[in-house]
Amino acid sequence: MPSTPEFNPALVEWNGLHGLPRFDALNDGDFAPAFDAALAAHEKEIDAIAGNAEAPTFENTVAALEVAGDELSRVSALFWNRAGAHTNDTIQALERDISPKMSRHYSKIGMNAALFARIDALWEARESLGLTLEQTRVLERHWKGFVKSGAKLPKPEQEKLAVINERLAGLGTQFGQNVLADEKSWALILSDGADLDGIPEFLKDAMAAAARERGEEGKFAVTLSRSIIEPFLTFSERRDLREQAFKAWVARGENDGATDNRGIIRDTLELRDQVAKLLGYGNFAELKLDNTMAKTPDAVNHLLREVWAKAVKRAGEEEADIAKLIADEGKNHDVMPWDWRHYAEKIRAQRFNFSEAELKPYLQLEKIIDACFDVAGRLFGIRAVEKKGVPAYHPDARVFEIRDREDRLVALFLGDYFARSSKRSGAWMSSFQSQHKLPLKNGRSGELPIIYNVCNFAKPAEGKPALLSLDDARTLFHEFGHALHGMLSNVTYPSVSGTGVSRDFVELPSQLYEHWLTVPAILKQYAVHFETGEPMPQALLDKVLAARTFNSGFNTVEFTSSALVDMAFHTRDKVEDPMAVQTEVLSELGMPKSIVMRHASPHFQHIFSGGYSAGYYSYMWSEVLDADAFAAFEETGDAFNREMAAKLKDNIYSVGGAIDPEDAYKAFRGKLPSPDAMLVKKGLATLEELSGSDA
Repeated sequence: MPSTPEFNPALVEWNGLHGLPRFDALNDGDFAPAFDAALAAHEKEIDAIAGNAEAPTFENTVAALEVAGDELSRVSALFWNRAGAHTNDTIQALERDISPKMSRHYSKIGMNAALFARIDALWEARESLGLTLEQTRVLERHWKGFVKSGAKLPKPEQEKLAVINERLAGLGTQFGQNVLADEKSWALILSDGADLDGIPEFLKDAMAAAARERGEEGKFAVTLSRSIIEPFLTFSERRDLREQAFKAWVARGENDGATDNRGIIRDTLELRDQVAKLLGYGNFAELKLDNTMAKTPDAVNHLLREVWAKAVKRAGEEEADIAKLIADEGKNHDVMPWDWRHYAEKIRAQRFNFSEAELKPYLQLEKIIDACFDVAGRLFGIRAVEKKGVPAYHPDARVFEIRDREDRLVALFLGDYFARSSKRSGAWMSSFQSQHKLPLKNGRSGELPIIYNVCNFAKPAEGKPALLSLDDARTLFHEFGHALHGMLSNVTYPSVSGTGVSRDFVELPSQLYEHWLTVPAILKQYAVHFETGEPMPQALLDKVLAARTFNSGFNTVEFTSSALVDMAFHTRDKVEDPMAVQTEVLSELGMPKSIVMRHASPHFQHIFSGGYSAGYYSYMWSEVLDADAFAAFEETGDAFNREMAAKLKDNIYSVGGAIDPEDAYKAFRGKLPSPDAMLVKKGLATLEELSGSDA
């Protein structure tokens, strides 16, 4: 690519530590010209592959496609990182422009007749090509990708599909930006005194920091970041303030005006249905579930409804306990959604004789990060070395080398842990580059994985440690499980590297990793009081472990209702009023009025801007797998069993999408699981109940 005053070579020539991008050499204005140059360069590469006069081979067609567009991949990785983790008006404006432009670019590639003819010829002859299993998977991925991009459609329908996909890209970008705008624009500013009744010190510190960021020195801000809103709803004794904050939280994307997402949802669902029909599927869910473990909407709905019946029953019992406590306090109001966390915490404190506030001083962010690294060392023989002073994309982001037992560099890892107004909500893993072994045209032979985690924990006051809730700590372990999936990858081809697996398998490595947080040996070593350094008392540790399934009905109803609404949206022929469909589904399910969906549709970023459309169920599908997978360790009596850890690394964490996920899981475990272990883990059933139902 050219080096001109308009083009900053630092976007593609990454010459920082071990090939890390030079983030300190980048500016917002660099991206627009870089995208133009990188898109043009990629188009030339595609034309060369498609126009190759030689007969198609795996190497000159599929392998060539695997490494084409390297500059575009680099510019894109830097840009989408900035758009998600440290955005601003300039980046958001470019995001609105580049999303449809990228869609046009990839639609053109997917509908390149000459290129597809080469892929199709290889696919038809695949049995005679002497391909490895990984090469066959890579070829299959490309062939199916072209078919789903419309390669087999007549030209007019191809053009229609391209227009639809471009429109969908723009809608997804606008949806996410609207949610972020609603989150940034709302804050409940409180004064000291009665406004803070029940608020523990750690939350006061976080709220004070959030207020300072908004120019309200000496006051306290409730924001819509989960790291503040959820503990506020848990601890605040002010029911009126809890209601006000809760209603703002669930109304993101549904506030009328410029940031209202309801019209975007309607248009998105209509366009997705058109895509499915153009490609020969009955609905969008059938399209998305093709090539997943679940395979059909019926299989997904069967699992979700089986769990729903048990979850809503358990939630009813939990609600009765809350109603009794409200009455015992001399109050007569119904249990409403802004009451649940507050009273559930009081019940937990009574039943297990500990509270979240008592637990939090033992969960220091730094110690939980250390615990994440230690577990990885015990299981997989790797260690993390922090590299201070290395520039990252934000001052809060930290850089680590990941090294193996022989001190060889395995990966680079960046951790970005604190909430800020320039960062979208939630937590995620992504990569600047994925591991693979193919030579690249600039002389690089393969690539070192450069992986990052983004979280949104409340930033502490200066000089104080960041303290996490147990859910926060699980989130940290979850995202690092994803990171390990990327960092331990050991494949040849980039398209099947790391997390390049089916959507309902990708959550297995992350959700499985959460289990090691509450292994007693880990909690004893890393759950230490931030002031005294004393380990968590055994009595408190026992209570924490005993309470693992507390409130599981509530948590599962929140999730499962969201997943069922997602499936309803994407299995219906026409959704003229999405909010009416949401209401209809929840009514048919018997959704308790005391609980809301974890993600109401107008801010359901997973399915409208995050790639989980008709796929939110996958967290539960993977939960069936992760419960059974951890049971494999428990059955040995050793949570760090060396033999089992080696099988886990070799068959799950390192193979990416190079083999079929069912085959990968069976190679690790010897069989596919039933939902039983998951239901028991969540406390929704006992083994005795399950064996009785089978009789």
